Amino acid sequence: MSDALADARDLPPGPEKVAELDAVVAAADRAGDVRLGFEARLDLIDACLDAGEPARVLGLFAWCRATADREPLLFTDTELALLRYYHLWAVGTFRVSPGVGRAEAEALLDDLERRFREDQRPLFAVHRLRAEMADHVGDLTAARQWLARCDAELPPAGDPEWFADGETLGDTGFCPACYPADRAFLHAAWGEWQAAVDVVEPVLRAGATCPEQPERALAAAMIPYLHLGRVDEAAAAHLRAYRRQRLDRASFPLLADHLRFCALAGLAGRGVDLLTTHLGDLDEPTDELAAMRFAAAGTLVCRRATAEGLGDRRVHRPTWGDRPAADLSVRDLGTVLATIAATLAARFDARNGTDHQSRLVGLWLAELPVAAIRLDETPLGPLTLEAIMEVLDERDDRYTVDDDGVVSGRWPGTYIQFERLGERLEILQVRVVAERSLPAARIAEAYEFCNAWNHDKLMPKAYVHDAGEGHLLLAGDVTTDLEHGATATQLAALINAAVATGTAFAAAVADLP
Repeated sequence: MSDALADARDLPPGPEKVAELDAVVAAADRAGDVRLGFEARLDLIDACLDAGEPARVLGLFAWCRATADREPLLFTDTELALLRYYHLWAVGTFRVSPGVGRAEAEALLDDLERRFREDQRPLFAVHRLRAEMADHVGDLTAARQWLARCDAELPPAGDPEWFADGETLGDTGFCPACYPADRAFLHAAWGEWQAAVDVVEPVLRAGATCPEQPERALAAAMIPYLHLGRVDEAAAAHLRAYRRQRLDRASFPLLADHLRFCALAGLAGRGVDLLTTHLGDLDEPTDELAAMRFAAAGTLVCRRATAEGLGDRRVHRPTWGDRPAADLSVRDLGTVLATIAATLAARFDARNGTDHQSRLVGLWLAELPVAAIRLDETPLGPLTLEAIMEVLDERDDRYTVDDDGVVSGRWPGTYIQFERLGERLEILQVRVVAERSLPAARIAEAYEFCNAWNHDKLMPKAYVHDAGEGHLLLAGDVTTDLEHGATATQLAALINAAVATGTAFAAAVADLP
């Protein structure tokens, strides 16, 4: 069974890893192997958090905690210290999933405080969790009080009481370099713009001491900067943070802040670009809170874009489960996202016994731009048929477009097609076919030519196609994944390079004896 656990640990994050670890846990329980069950459950907690299943964490942790209390001699001091860390994380799942009961989470937090007091440990991490829970249910007075107590009791950044680098265990469960950003997000949620900037700017001045910084701090500061009229700093913060966070699944919760920033900064068009890029991520969110915030911010973007005359722009929503793919207007997408946000907010409120999350969503949807800024960076846009045609029009090329959206044309010595592939039509494939063909009897020579081309040239990737009619076609393709979009300049450079190398390939074929 230990081998099975090792194999499960090697799997990438996702449902398969969760399923394999579930199987190891079940096998360990059947065999009465307490230590293996403990280790597998800790791994399963990590896997559930990675796979967007935080509601399972409390039950898994409760088993580990009860087992360690019952048989403490089975575990090392390091493992027991690690369990304190997981205790903090288990309480934290309350905010992100309505599937975590409020009474259970509060009892777990009370138990954590009791243990810290018995061990004479500092309570600042407990105060922080109480502040976040109070904020989540709408008790803002209590949230401010608990946050003030946390701040008053924080140790110096280098103190070993911090859990700072994943190697030295401490009692906080959070990183000293990231905590100011978390504080800034709370202050921003309360409309305390200057306070948000004040707590985060020391991190920006100090430089990165954590892999998530300074981008997380910049994401926390960009909307406060906007409200304070510091628009250049707001734009720079958004651009730098988004470049990093758009590629990182763990940063999905921050995408809502970037969408909302675009709506508030008068950049609704860019907001639609971002929404188009990340809409599929909403089907597999990191947690329900992140999904609710993304849907609410996306709704705001759609409403602002519609108000600016972009309501008929189409956004591709990919297939998910039984739901077919669809191209929705921005106006209709806003309606879809508003329903998602309202549904999730209602689930949180039903669990919390308040209406705070629904009111927050409503406040977001009523927001108006506070500035109109220009970015120094051309925004990334999705790969669209119109974008491809615009590049070819700028080149003054002649082409046709068939019913499937495939763009075709003739260039010197070659026939070239441009086609969008992939579930989200995010992959650009450029296919090149040389006008000159070779007799089928020269197949060895054709392969030799293509192998030599692929050895010496980066693109297109050359290959031989036997048409079955006594002659061989020499072809090539250039395939580029544009999942995260491209600027107009980048797309033009890609198409220009594909045409240039495609015609060079055709010329080389024509020069064959």
